[in-house]
Amino acid sequence: MSVSERYTQAWESYWRETSDAPGEAIWDADPSLSAAPHLDLLAPHADTGLPIVDLGCGNGTQTRYLASHFPRALGVDLSRAAVEHARRADRAKVAEFEQLNLTDAARVRELHERLGDSNVYMRAVIHQSDPPDRQPVAEAVATLLGRRGRAFVAELTEESKTVLRELAQAPGGPPPKLRRVFDHGLRPADARTAEVAELLREAGLTVLAQGLTTLPQTEYRADGTRIDLPAQWFVVAPAARRAG
Repeated sequence: MSVSERYTQAWESYWRETSDAPGEAIWDADPSLSAAPHLDLLAPHADTGLPIVDLGCGNGTQTRYLASHFPRALGVDLSRAAVEHARRADRAKVAEFEQLNLTDAARVRELHERLGDSNVYMRAVIHQSDPPDRQPVAEAVATLLGRRGRAFVAELTEESKTVLRELAQAPGGPPPKLRRVFDHGLRPADARTAEVAELLREAGLTVLAQGLTTLPQTEYRADGTRIDLPAQWFVVAPAARRAG
């Protein structure tokens, strides 16, 4: 079994066994805690008249929020089961969803040809990807941006791995939603903190703005506090089109 096959099957099994209930996935935070503040960081650098593509959209919670701020919003995910979740949840049909393997450069180029230059929203995809897939994922961002698009990228830092390890070793083991992530063979916070910026630059992208943040989860510690995982964020543009 290739790395890509293992990765695909892990995500398919996870989403097949996840209900449609909002927040059932540990990362399915309300947009007020995720896409909304992220859009505040992206918007000053972006042409919001362009479409936006949500990479690794999962069940489409953030995509539906983004659809209210862009003329067209498309969510893509490696998992067909995730795309089915997203389509069921989008009762008002405000967004579009399709299955896409971001490491398939030909299909990513075809998507760019259909949409034209687009903005990109990518939250917590690189850190979950297998090492050989991380550079192709960054290159997919660059392809979709074309010349005019801008991207918001948020990824867990290595500090998150420490938090997750502590949760896994707590009395009684990890909280249920986190346990499901581990049970399906997913590996959160697997990338080095410095690796993300390196991948983006190697893909021909320029960092316009960056900072540290947390990614709120839908799971809680035993003491009732929400799990917020340390993360970093970047707003990036094609290097040749760096904004002044």
